[in-house]
Amino acid sequence: MAEYQSIFTQVQVRSPAHAGVPLGRGHWQRQGIPRFSHFLGRIGDAQIGPIYLGVTGVLSIVCGVVAIEIIGLNMWASVNWDPVQFVRQLFWLALEPPPAKYGLSIPPLNEGGWWLLAGFFLTASIILWWIRTYRRARALGMGTHVAWAFASAIWLYLVLGFIRPVLMGSWSEAVPFGIFPHLDWTAAFSIRYGNLFYNPFHALSIVFLYGSTLLFAMHGATILAVSRFGGDREVEQILDRGTASERAALFWRWTMGFNASMESIHRWAWWFAVLCTLTGGIGILLTGTVVDNWYLWAVKHGVAPHYPAVFPPVVDPALQ
Repeated sequence: MAEYQSIFTQVQVRSPAHAGVPLGRGHWQRQGIPRFSHFLGRIGDAQIGPIYLGVTGVLSIVCGVVAIEIIGLNMWASVNWDPVQFVRQLFWLALEPPPAKYGLSIPPLNEGGWWLLAGFFLTASIILWWIRTYRRARALGMGTHVAWAFASAIWLYLVLGFIRPVLMGSWSEAVPFGIFPHLDWTAAFSIRYGNLFYNPFHALSIVFLYGSTLLFAMHGATILAVSRFGGDREVEQILDRGTASERAALFWRWTMGFNASMESIHRWAWWFAVLCTLTGGIGILLTGTVVDNWYLWAVKHGVAPHYPAVFPPVVDPALQ
């Protein structure tokens, strides 16, 4: 039992190589010969492959490579093709959207056209991967929960880079490609519209973000804590309640008065994670289109207090 006392189990699970259930007509063959990795076996299933790409998978990878190449080469060109500076400044480099003067028109390549091209191919890649995810689930007889969870993240991505800019009438409202430039855009966006912390949908998004981390941590900790009793074999535990499930249920009843089931905890975690990006997208979509200043909105609706009148009123010099 001593080997199970640590947070990191020393037992490696390895089963015979399995190629998967037979595929029907019209499907590509799975690629690769199954092999095993000792390192991956320490953190999960040791088997690698085979993998199924299909038409949508191949097209998704091609579009993704084109998008990354456009972004990368533009960033490299911005430092005069210096590989050393490219590596040093990578976190600060950006591919910016078109200036506001172009509206929703197609600008020259060097004034935002490359951004549009990269966005088109990246969006195509993501949507094709979603189709692949959905079709693989259906082919295996699974529910499509993974695909719809992925769709929630795609919703936020489309709001930031496509839906809101179209509603605002300018590509310049979109997010630049880049790590720190993306963060700078977020900070400037919040300041411009009166502090996103007063946006109720932003608040909901943060609730579901923190809530999902808590739920996943609670569930992961519970299963790890009873893995010595077979708690990691959740399907078996659902069908044949044994020591692990009973102890886990007792623990949460004793400490919190309530316990989720093996099935319901995953529904809770799924909804919390999905609602994080779903509500976040709604909050971004309303910003600038419906609400111009979230602080003033909060004051109007009694959410935030007025700033105290510390200084005397200022007279506009233009009116004197």
